[in-house]
Amino acid sequence: MFYVLSKLGFLFLRPSNAFILALLLGAVLRLFGWRRRGAELIGIALGVLVICAWTGAPTILLRPLEQRFSAPADPDHLNPAGILVLGGVVDTSLSTERHSAELIDGAERLIVAAELARRYPQARIVLSGGPNDVFANDEIAEADVARDLLIEFGVPAGRITTEGRSRNTHENAVFSFSAVEPSPREQWLLVTSAFHMPRAIGTFRAAGWNGVVAWPVDYRTGANTDWFGGQTAAEGLIMTDVAAREWIGLIAYRFAGYTDALLPQP
Repeated sequence: MFYVLSKLGFLFLRPSNAFILALLLGAVLRLFGWRRRGAELIGIALGVLVICAWTGAPTILLRPLEQRFSAPADPDHLNPAGILVLGGVVDTSLSTERHSAELIDGAERLIVAAELARRYPQARIVLSGGPNDVFANDEIAEADVARDLLIEFGVPAGRITTEGRSRNTHENAVFSFSAVEPSPREQWLLVTSAFHMPRAIGTFRAAGWNGVVAWPVDYRTGANTDWFGGQTAAEGLIMTDVAAREWIGLIAYRFAGYTDALLPQP
């Protein structure tokens, strides 16, 4: 139920959708006689939309999340028992329909997973991710698509464990823990997008993973902020949506007891 409510709720909380809804509501208010209130709402919505679309505001929102955790400074001295790779990079609806691996943003997770598999030949690889669609029951699991890709990349099938039920980060952590039953002393590398790493680390710790080590990928921001002219409107709104989803997710997960801190620390 939490998963369904979160997905449906964010349809309205997603900034790019909320801006359009506010503009439409402003137009309706003006149409029904509340011209001043409608004009005010349109002005506010349009102003915030422009800020998010064409300024550095999305970068400012995303950068604290991406900089929270860094990859290990001395990876050659690590001895991980396994590598956890979170889903969110496969369009399972389109992959099921087209009978092919259709990747979306964040595919670096799988590329880095293959690199880490070669770097640490003793480590198991756990792929966590189920279908994307809220209501579909006949979609292929994301973990299965990822498994086939890693095998094509040269990773032995016997090293790969798939967890194909989870549909959000909380389920990633809980279901993967049940599938692996890691020892408290084991070290596990956690591969996910940098902006998602704080929520992921906090969720895995709360689920009982004591030895998770962050390995962030898929960075969206750099060291500098280009305040004007550095992106298209679509890029700015996408970054705003990503940032809003993560900050809202951190708050919601903390209230639900799914993380060990509002903003987990390294």
